[in-house]
Amino acid sequence: MNLAEQKLVAGVVRGDEAAFCELYVMYRNRLVYFAVKFLKSQAFAEDVFQDAFASVWLNRRFLNPNKPFAPYIYTIVKNRVLNLLADMDREQEMKKTILSQAIDFDNSTYDEVMDADLNRLFGKALEQLTAQQKRIFEMSRLEMKSHQEIADLLHISVHTVQQHISASLKTIRSFLRKHADIHADILLLLFLLNC
Repeated sequence: MNLAEQKLVAGVVRGDEAAFCELYVMYRNRLVYFAVKFLKSQAFAEDVFQDAFASVWLNRRFLNPNKPFAPYIYTIVKNRVLNLLADMDREQEMKKTILSQAIDFDNSTYDEVMDADLNRLFGKALEQLTAQQKRIFEMSRLEMKSHQEIADLLHISVHTVQQHISASLKTIRSFLRKHADIHADILLLLFLLNC
């Protein structure tokens, strides 16, 4: 550990918020990248990083400025990543167990539950759109209208329709990346195929 980092850690121990912020910024990109490698989700990685640094602040009196900070913070992040992955596995196993104990469980029941989860998630994603974006997106994807038909019905240009659909897909993809435990593009593709 270099002297500057040692001073920052000592400052954190004393409750110096500026020192904490400097340490936070110094490790942010490295630790988020580290967490993303395992979680495959930027949003989850950000949450893990922030949770880890919150823990550092809450337990700052136990920090030792004479010991390297990097192994300490990487261990916290690693443990939180492992806990999150275990929680995700447990959630999937719990769903399977509950479904398997249902009287009339079969693959179609599991598929129905997964479809319901998918539809609920997409319903929430659609709520992020403006009223006009939602209307155009639903006309395009659910009612299967062409861009020209939508433009004619709404008295707007085809280019405007395309812009709304593009913005909608971007918003939905961003929402799914933040709230889904599998890759957003795969979920988006599944949803569009089911429409």
